[in-house]
Amino acid sequence: MLAVLPLSHPPLNILLLEPSDFISDDTVSISGRRYSHLVTIKRVKLGDVISVGVLSGLMGTAVVEKISDDSVALTVSLSDEPPIPAEVHIVLALPRPKMLKRILQSIASLGVKRVFLINSQKVEKSYWQSPALQPEVLRQQLILGLEQGKDTLTPEITLHKGFKPFVEDILPGEIVQRQCVLAHPKLGDACHLLSQEKPVTFVVGPEGGFTPYEVNLLLSAGAKGCQLGARILKVETALPVLLSAWLH
Repeated sequence: MLAVLPLSHPPLNILLLEPSDFISDDTVSISGRRYSHLVTIKRVKLGDVISVGVLSGLMGTAVVEKISDDSVALTVSLSDEPPIPAEVHIVLALPRPKMLKRILQSIASLGVKRVFLINSQKVEKSYWQSPALQPEVLRQQLILGLEQGKDTLTPEITLHKGFKPFVEDILPGEIVQRQCVLAHPKLGDACHLLSQEKPVTFVVGPEGGFTPYEVNLLLSAGAKGCQLGARILKVETALPVLLSAWLH
């Protein structure tokens, strides 16, 4: 029986392969969620050519050689480098678990390769106990984003439960050769005016924003304020807008 795909499942624009998928040097066997997507959504047929890539490796194409009741066999040819990573890192106050999943998919699809999830006074303590923070769950959301954006390089995520220790001990080293930008309402210039001469680390607060104490600590650590305009946006909306303003 085919696995049922959720209606909100993002498109599989590239089939990501892992070492365990290879049954020979150039042949893979795909089952489970990816098989279901290939058969029920893409409706692949024998001889079809699809985009593939090896996680953390090269990209290319694959030819559908065999379709069975629970797997698809493909012959793989890999020759292309993955897209150049965005020169953007994200420091993000831990959002609600459901929102976190959507955010990780979005930023992975946009080429972000480094994410720091941090604490803040307005972050609910229960969020840190969520199953959404389990390594395999985080990895799966990133893979969904890579499938959307046609990329193979998985972002790195680290968790930091102490706000002050992160800002004082870790952030300064992160921004030695980067500009650090705190996206916060009514703080600094419009974000689309940022210089692109140096890579950037964006700092984004929780719903409701950072407290004045937290803002001052971030500014003291070297962050520069920027704003997205008069409207107050949800975090899951603000991040793609922020990245788009800088990337494009």
